[in-house]
Amino acid sequence: MKVAVLYGGISSERPVSLSSGNAIISALMEAGHDVTPVDVGADIATTVSALRQAAPDVVFNALHGPMGEDGAIQGVLEWLKLPYTHSGIRASAVAMDKGATRTLLAAAGLPIANGRVIAVSELLHADPLPAPYVIKPIAEGSSVGVEIIRPADNRRAEIAQTWRFGDEALVESFIPGRELTTAVLGDRSLAVTDILPADTTKFYDFDAKYSVGGSRHVIPAELPDAVTQRALDLALKAHRALDCKGASRTDFRYDDETDQLIILEVNTQPGMTPTSLLPEQAAYCGISYPELCDWLVRDALTH
Repeated sequence: MKVAVLYGGISSERPVSLSSGNAIISALMEAGHDVTPVDVGADIATTVSALRQAAPDVVFNALHGPMGEDGAIQGVLEWLKLPYTHSGIRASAVAMDKGATRTLLAAAGLPIANGRVIAVSELLHADPLPAPYVIKPIAEGSSVGVEIIRPADNRRAEIAQTWRFGDEALVESFIPGRELTTAVLGDRSLAVTDILPADTTKFYDFDAKYSVGGSRHVIPAELPDAVTQRALDLALKAHRALDCKGASRTDFRYDDETDQLIILEVNTQPGMTPTSLLPEQAAYCGISYPELCDWLVRDALTH
């Protein structure tokens, strides 16, 4: 099968996408596909030209962040009538917008943290929520720009003055406890992973996600069976509520003391780097990395 792999992109997650893309290219070649790598830059006309020249049967979208997983490149591929991996325009746009995601998850009756979208200027004057709370960019991934404000923290005004992610932000109550994640492949939740940052004084930030040794992944997570099943069920429900396709990954916080399991976000373009969670869960379920990549391109032809 002729597969074009889109990777790189112009978002802050370009290094992650390059790492994912290189691994995917090698895996698809190993699986027997005819692969054309397309490093996506600022000139979309160059990308369109490369895709037309490659004339692929299917496109593997390995882009991350704005313009890659927010519906933008999906719209280009729809225009070109090229099948592509992962979610379509609407699910991609909604999942990339954390405020819109909250609205759909709440409408589906799924558990989310107390919070709201605010004008960043509000942070100059007062705490929008009782501390501790989390400040997140509306449309970034990989924990880019995430800040935790704890009691007696005086960084609120400084964060507002140096904010570089638009005029709005999402603020949510901080949920104590463990960082869990569950990947979905098609109509199947794979497993629950407990994510333990190497530096326990920090949350699961960009470095913890992508640096070698930045975090330890426990799979399957050591949880009561009922909690594991709840996470598996919620991830599949979130996947369906947003109308995701192919693979997605739902991130949670779980508070052992209160038995509270809260959805943080749904990722429609889960990372595919060597340290990424989706490939780890697939391997745990007996699906090798080349088999995972092959499944995704074949699934794309069924949408």
